[in-house]
Amino acid sequence: MTITQWLIFFFVIQLIHFLGTWKLYVKAGRKAWEAAIPVYNAVVLMKIINRPVWWVILLFVPIVNLIMFPVVWVETLRSFGKNSTTDTILGVLTLGLYIYYINYTQDVTHIKDRSTKAKTESGETVSSILFAVVVATIIHTYVIQPFTIPTSSLEKTLLVGDFLFVSKVNYGARTPQTAIALPMVHDTIPFIKTKSYTKFPQLPSFRFPGFEKPDHNDIMVFNWPIDTVYQFFDKSGRRADKPVDKKSNYVKRTVGLPGDNLEVKEGIVYVNNKVLDLGDRARVQYAYKVVTDGTPLDPNYLYKDLNVTDGAYAVANDTIIIHALTFEGAEKLKQLSNVKDVIRIIERGADKRIFPHNQNWTGDNLGPIHIPAKGEKVALTLDNLPMYQMIIKDYEHNKLEVKDGQIYINGAVANSYTIQQDYYFMMGDNRHNSEDSRYWGFVPEDHIVGKPVFIWMSIDPTVPTSKLIDKIRWDRLFTTVHGTGKPHSFFLYFVIIMIGWGIYAFIKKRKKKKYNY
Repeated sequence: MTITQWLIFFFVIQLIHFLGTWKLYVKAGRKAWEAAIPVYNAVVLMKIINRPVWWVILLFVPIVNLIMFPVVWVETLRSFGKNSTTDTILGVLTLGLYIYYINYTQDVTHIKDRSTKAKTESGETVSSILFAVVVATIIHTYVIQPFTIPTSSLEKTLLVGDFLFVSKVNYGARTPQTAIALPMVHDTIPFIKTKSYTKFPQLPSFRFPGFEKPDHNDIMVFNWPIDTVYQFFDKSGRRADKPVDKKSNYVKRTVGLPGDNLEVKEGIVYVNNKVLDLGDRARVQYAYKVVTDGTPLDPNYLYKDLNVTDGAYAVANDTIIIHALTFEGAEKLKQLSNVKDVIRIIERGADKRIFPHNQNWTGDNLGPIHIPAKGEKVALTLDNLPMYQMIIKDYEHNKLEVKDGQIYINGAVANSYTIQQDYYFMMGDNRHNSEDSRYWGFVPEDHIVGKPVFIWMSIDPTVPTSKLIDKIRWDRLFTTVHGTGKPHSFFLYFVIIMIGWGIYAFIKKRKKKKYNY
């Protein structure tokens, strides 16, 4: 929806509210016109139903308001003596339209200073659960979100089975684009595998100010820009046109910033003609060919000492391919007496899977490529159009056509285009096992979700579930994602704090019991 469409939709909702409640406002001692003024009518309504004025804010927070609307409908009914279970059910199932019936056909009396405390234990429980869901949804949407590492694209830095907290405040939290969705669920409802949101209405989205900008080497969570995979077992091949905030979440390392010139040569990333310094925590891995004297390599050495995670296989009696190995691991292999050579595999030739799909590039040799920045004016030709067509058409929502050898944007001939937002180039540390910007291009700024800051749990999926103690990677619990030096676990400090808090709460409870006695 455009801003104009959204404003029309907003005022239609206000009209519906006015027509269904103005008599109730009058019965509560207010003026009928007060039910018609946007926002102010909500403030007055909170006073009528004896609820705090700050609830008005929650009515305008996307997703949270889906919980608050039914609560307000029920509270409105109860404020006019409609307390029965039937009234509550009708109020919710009719999406509040039952209030129309009360407004026009029932002679009700406003209950001033009504007690808002639940009259039953089950009612109190429901209220507590709703409050918890509201708070959790706000935190999940605007502050911090849990995230799980599903693949080995950042292996050695982030492991499969790591559970992260992703901060949304570092780069600035986005307001949701999707207005109607299940709270704290992404694009699919767990277990039943159905869509968790509706496409209409879509909100104009913006980003709150953050306290830092994405930088080189930042590990970032973002929505996969080209997520058009149809999720629900449909084999027609049709495109799944998802809202930005419901596209799949990806996590990669930021290697290129807006305005950078990036090149990959022999698998090494160059930014502005200099080798990108990855810092001391990054553990970049490549595929290697290992030539031996015919004696097989010890699997325990490969998988335990060298920590090979993506597998190794023999292609000849004296040749082994290792899919992912660090530079340090390769040097260790060279020291073995039965190893003749360790050769890093470099992809050569042309791979049309590599963005922008019309160059003779590979995942190990590509570029130079300029990363667009907001405000830049780029010249457009038929040759370079593949570099910018997703930006123009999909990310910045223009009509793009090529007719009779000419480029048309929104119906007009165009030989240049001004970039409307910043873009980033993302790569995984597992260079030969990472689907990243090399294959699908730039990440728009409005697709950025947040910055992983903390690993709170890590489960090794290769260890049997029966060995739970061994399955937990204890040294990774409560470690930071970014920084320098070896990651340090703060789990012991957490345990000490929790034990201390437990002792304090126990002593406080004992003292309170003694005093009451």
